[in-house]
Amino acid sequence: MKIGIVSLGCSKNLMDTQLAMKFLRKQGHEFVDDPAKADAILINTCAFINDAKQESIDAILEMADYKQLKCKKLLVMGCLAQRYKEDLEAAIPEVDRFISLNEYPHLEEILKDELKGSEDREVDMVLATKPWTAYLRISDGCNNRCAFCAIPLIRGRYKSETMEDLLKQAEKLQKMGVRELNLIAQDSTKYGIDLYGKPMLKELLTKLNEMDFHWIRVLYMYPDEMDDELIETMVRLDKVLPYFDIPTQHGSDRLLRKMYRASNVAKLKSIVKKIRETCEDPTLRTTVIVGFPSERKEDFGLLMDYVREVRWDRLGAFKYSLEENTAAYDIHPRVSDRIAQSRLDRLMALQQQITIENNRRYLNTVQEVLVESVDYFGTTYTGRSRHYAPDDIDGHITFTSEEPLELGSFADVEITEINIYDWKGVHHKKPQQ
Repeated sequence: MKIGIVSLGCSKNLMDTQLAMKFLRKQGHEFVDDPAKADAILINTCAFINDAKQESIDAILEMADYKQLKCKKLLVMGCLAQRYKEDLEAAIPEVDRFISLNEYPHLEEILKDELKGSEDREVDMVLATKPWTAYLRISDGCNNRCAFCAIPLIRGRYKSETMEDLLKQAEKLQKMGVRELNLIAQDSTKYGIDLYGKPMLKELLTKLNEMDFHWIRVLYMYPDEMDDELIETMVRLDKVLPYFDIPTQHGSDRLLRKMYRASNVAKLKSIVKKIRETCEDPTLRTTVIVGFPSERKEDFGLLMDYVREVRWDRLGAFKYSLEENTAAYDIHPRVSDRIAQSRLDRLMALQQQITIENNRRYLNTVQEVLVESVDYFGTTYTGRSRHYAPDDIDGHITFTSEEPLELGSFADVEITEINIYDWKGVHHKKPQQ
């Protein structure tokens, strides 16, 4: 059968999509980009915040329209299916099967039964990413129980992959030609604590650094387990990028306590200070929440002061999303959507100014860029430097080149124009010897 795939949400969700794609290819199916040409459609949903839920529902309803055409089967998996399966089954009967996360141990059998596939192909690993970049999920679930977050309710308790299995997966990715390896988890810094009695991210990175990858990036580094030794290890390993993705959530100690966050503002600032003292030209990225229940004007002022002082290179901000069965659900008073939106707008205006000012240090410098696409004429390329993660949040670098460049290769690019997110440049030819 021809299968259309829709994968929503974060890169961790994308790993589940890859697993489903592996089983589908093993069973003899092929993938199509156009849902109008699909015999079946599989949607992997997200339920992290209300906007993500709505996006998932909209995608399901949109794909349900194709059942009037060629599509015979519509299957839905992922976090939305895990959290609201019974409600969805009643509300959207066009879906043939909702597959919850609890059923993933039997995902191969479920897909075979629903889509009548056969097992006639040898398939080791399938990538849903571009062939030169890949994610390596080092753990799933979360034990942090932040007051605003439903992930532990959806994904369950923290569970690390064994180091042996991770190194085997990395070896396969290396053989497939992957040059950029991105480690992901709900909380990367706690990797191994459930298996080995202590965090083992340093040891894992040391072993991965010995492999034939060009870039190794760690995402979702909660500050609780970030110590000097981890930072120094990341700086010492030549393939591990000095890219520090640290969700900090707020700049008010009062709200951090209400959020059930372990770190306070002083600790967060000390981590950033250590990184900047230890590492040459690091990239610092964070996420914060505005409009958390009981957030006062004074709390928001502290958040703005915190952002002004730390001067993050990348900052993503979200309005608080009310999630049932979380600790924050019953906290009052709640912040109105109007006030939360106003605070979000003010915060992002501040961050845009900081980002522009931070970016100016790269103007007229030469940056190593991973080449990812080229225009119709073969002269204008798009890629990412080490400052850009592969999740379309950080932006891209667009540059021209007089000579053809291979996609997935690395090119030296002189930066000629700096914007908030996207930069422009020119391929910098190395002088002939």
